Amino acid sequence: MNREKLRKCLEQERKVFIKMHPKSKENFQRSEKCYLDGVPMYWMLKWPGGYPVVVKEAYGAYFTDIDDNEYIDFCMGYSGALFGHTPPQVIDAVHNQMKKGLTYTLPTETDVWVGEELQRRFGLPYWQLALSATDANRFAIRLARFITKRKYVLVFNWCYHGTVDEAFITLDESGRPESRIGNLGFGINPRETTKVIEFNDIEALKVALENKDVACVLAEPALTNIGIVYPQRGYVEALKKITEETGTLLIIDETHTITGGLGGYAKEIGLKPDMLTMGKPIGGGIPVGAYGVSEKIAKVISDTIDRSTIDVAGIGGTLTANAVSVAAIKASFEHLFTDANYKKMVSLMDQWIKGIEGVIKEFDLPWGTARIGCRGEYRFMKKEPLNGTEALEAEDLEMYEYLFLYALNRGILLSPYFNIMAVTSPELSEKDISHHTQVFRESIINLMK
Repeated sequence: MNREKLRKCLEQERKVFIKMHPKSKENFQRSEKCYLDGVPMYWMLKWPGGYPVVVKEAYGAYFTDIDDNEYIDFCMGYSGALFGHTPPQVIDAVHNQMKKGLTYTLPTETDVWVGEELQRRFGLPYWQLALSATDANRFAIRLARFITKRKYVLVFNWCYHGTVDEAFITLDESGRPESRIGNLGFGINPRETTKVIEFNDIEALKVALENKDVACVLAEPALTNIGIVYPQRGYVEALKKITEETGTLLIIDETHTITGGLGGYAKEIGLKPDMLTMGKPIGGGIPVGAYGVSEKIAKVISDTIDRSTIDVAGIGGTLTANAVSVAAIKASFEHLFTDANYKKMVSLMDQWIKGIEGVIKEFDLPWGTARIGCRGEYRFMKKEPLNGTEALEAEDLEMYEYLFLYALNRGILLSPYFNIMAVTSPELSEKDISHHTQVFRESIINLMK
């Protein structure tokens, strides 16, 4: 592909973006005077275009910005609003609870319903709530170290687990661990706390755990934020077997892969963890997280943790399991996490992937697709990556920014991830999917002129 043409097309889309979003630009310039780098949360800088689009309102799978541009949303708040913006059932449940109180640092009757539903859906018998998946991962790691009396955490190269300190580690070109580029102000170099290996490497897994100094393996059932990397045949079984043999706890983070099914992707592929963490969509947009533990782990915790010091144990927090968040989880599980919704979401993603693959084939592009349930992506490589390092080879920031802005300037919001990623909310229509395919095809034709 002609890179010079790509740069010219990208520059044109940047100009179109600026022309379409004058009020968003003005808002950003005002924000620069009161927020660090002009945004209330740093991730909001990640959107291509120079400044973020400012949202006015969002309903279902659509939103409007303050310049009155309308969008089909394939990002859905990084999947935090996976089932739709402002879902009425969640809004009603939260509103009803808010009239009775927002937070008490005491349980409500709703807590029991949520705990029983977490048991039923995900298979682990005991649960705790958090305010985010990051918190859930942090708490799970602390418990794993406490139970095993071991120092290290094992993660996979180019993994993502929120803002967990131990996960910001990668392998350099020589295969040596190093702090991940962009890891800000760490107090302890993650090389001191973490081991890192490539995903799908069974021999490396054996070596990393053989000294029995690793408290836990923290893993997604498939890598996501570097692009989707599936577990290869036999890897799930090996992961479970080797962790059991070495007394290493297996923590599975389902935050991104819950798109794979009602019980999460781990359940779909037959992976049974010792601990399970999640967040984002289970609150319908309200900040929530949760982590579950096995019967064995629960007994150790109950028998050994001193309740008189639990408030300074590094687990929990004043607003954790607040009444509003719990009400949101209950409404989400009751009304959003349904067989009908998943069936529609997966069907829409089938159509999304089929459309992308049709364009790739039509123009003989050296690209491929991947998906986990209703989460899909197209990446700038044909081969299926075996691990994070191979997935990294697909990086093409100019191409990504061009395709993202081309879609955005035509009313489609995709996710600002490593590849072009989308989730298909049940609030979308087949017409929305077809429009995305058409815009994607036009973006390629524009490059080929």
